[in-house]
Amino acid sequence: MQVIKIKGTDDTPTVLLDSENNIMEISGRSLPEDVAAFYEPILDWLDEYAESPNAKTVFDFKLVYFNTASSKLLLDILLKLEDLADEGNDVLVRWHYPEDDEDMEEAGEEYADIVDVPFEQVAYQWD
Repeated sequence: MQVIKIKGTDDTPTVLLDSENNIMEISGRSLPEDVAAFYEPILDWLDEYAESPNAKTVFDFKLVYFNTASSKLLLDILLKLEDLADEGNDVLVRWHYPEDDEDMEEAGEEYADIVDVPFEQVAYQWD
């Protein structure tokens, strides 16, 4: 499968999707001008990945900020991971958030309530 590597900017997150090395991560800030166009290749990659997933799928979200438009697309990603889990695959979502950022912590909790996927909240110290 093709590896997706997108270098983050002030408005777009860093994305690394590498099934061979089992690295799936979105990090940084997500407020792209055209959120649908930005996330479309990620959703397409997940569709392809679902055809032959790894023994265990771990998806890391390490966002420090996302806007409302991005929140819908993040949910779309989580729903694809839920579909994968529903098919009997081992899936884990790790939601990383700065330990002093209650909004980001709550966002992870809300997503965990919406989708039926094992969810791990991971607080970290922000530099």
